[in-house]
Amino acid sequence: MDQRFEGMPKAEIKVDGRKITRSHVSNDWGSQLLWEVRRGGEVVATVPARASDSYEITDPTPGQYEVVLQMFQYEGYEKDPTGKYTKSKFVEVSNKVVCTVG
Repeated sequence: MDQRFEGMPKAEIKVDGRKITRSHVSNDWGSQLLWEVRRGGEVVATVPARASDSYEITDPTPGQYEVVLQMFQYEGYEKDPTGKYTKSKFVEVSNKVVCTVG
């Protein structure tokens, strides 16, 4: 049985200081949901987002942090020699927000 992706998942995220909150995810596929956190263009954290509707940036390093909600879109088992999926991927399902630390 194949998984069907009917509609694109969508959520709205907001920032309040260091705390990021998310709305309900519409068209939820039920797969892995993550907060992706970047600083200076580099991923500094990927944190599970399904169990809680908020995430707080605890990294004390000053800078601008960009946060987006992602969901895993499974398209098949195929992987490259390093173990990364070649067809399946994480897709962004929210707006991006920026949080300034320090």
